[in-house]
Amino acid sequence: MGDEGPAHRSRIITQAKQMPERTWLGEVSVVILQQALADLNTAYRNFFASLSGKRRGRKVAPPRFRSRKDSRQAIRFTKNARFAVTAGGKLRLPKIGDVPVRWSRPLPSEPSSVTVVKDAADRYFVSFVVETNDEPLPESASEVGVDLGLTHFAVLSDGRKIDNPRFLRRAAKKLRRAQRALSRTKKGSANRAKAKQVVAKAHARVADTRRDWAHKLSTALIRDNQAVYVEDLAVSGLARTKLATSIHDAGWSQFVAMLEYKAVRYGRYVGKIDRWFPSSRLCSACDTIADKMPLNLRSWRCGCGVTHDRDINAAINILAAGQAERLNDCGARVGPGVVPAPREEAGTRREQHARQTGISVLQGGVDVNGSGSPPTAAGPGRTRSATPPSRPPWTS
Repeated sequence: MGDEGPAHRSRIITQAKQMPERTWLGEVSVVILQQALADLNTAYRNFFASLSGKRRGRKVAPPRFRSRKDSRQAIRFTKNARFAVTAGGKLRLPKIGDVPVRWSRPLPSEPSSVTVVKDAADRYFVSFVVETNDEPLPESASEVGVDLGLTHFAVLSDGRKIDNPRFLRRAAKKLRRAQRALSRTKKGSANRAKAKQVVAKAHARVADTRRDWAHKLSTALIRDNQAVYVEDLAVSGLARTKLATSIHDAGWSQFVAMLEYKAVRYGRYVGKIDRWFPSSRLCSACDTIADKMPLNLRSWRCGCGVTHDRDINAAINILAAGQAERLNDCGARVGPGVVPAPREEAGTRREQHARQTGISVLQGGVDVNGSGSPPTAAGPGRTRSATPPSRPPWTS
């Protein structure tokens, strides 16, 4: 598509509408069509930038048509589409009309665009782009290292262990039953469409529960600690092993991403430790590195006489390594950079605009945070710690 702007895209759409076989394009707002072309243009830009090496990260594949089996849909209206929120709380969309909305929170400012998303479970979500003011949380003297795992989802450097909820495993029986019912239906039939919806809703329930739990835990860690340190895990590589189902069920990447953008929003710091750092084999008391550490060895005794819990020792080492790396950075930054909130965050927590005082995260029915209060909702922002972090005293 080249470097053509909105005017060129509008001409393309106008010419397409004049074709007899494409008159159906006039049934929707022209802004939707323009945004689709803009997304296509962005996709080609990323593809060619990836080929030339100008774009970092993984190689980007060329754009392709969406699969017919993909039942997700999305449309985006910008401000020139003249969408509006009515006095009665409905969303007025061009060529669609007034749509009733169950609001999860009030809009803090005038929206510049709105995206309507239909997911595989036949649910509709509305996401707005708005401007907000930064409101950092009060500074905290606490810092924590987090060791992510499968037996326990997270082990903290202060000794707390947070159980892995295993949402997919718990719903496996229901999912198998729904999938078997789908496999027995005839392709193209109405019963198959209904069975497909049952499967999609079951998976959506698992994903929603996992995301809600990760939001609560990440908010608690960011609220209670000025800095959070985690390992830079190679999740994509681990997901190709025999533990793939358990790793996907844990949702490590989603959780770390939440920590990163909430750190920027609330004025905290999130540091990532090199994935090759021997956090499990390093003795937190004498800094001796053990030769081997098989996965089935959950506790071990160092030559200095200290017996370690494998995961707690790793979390303590992650904390120390993160603090050292942050000090070496000479205070150049206090957060991971500007990270946009993910699209799926919208609607996950109702009344997020109300300021609250705490959040309860349960481990086997016990509140590991010592608080049964709901999650905080202080606004975004960033601050710099008044005192530099120091290496904590080693504990056995």
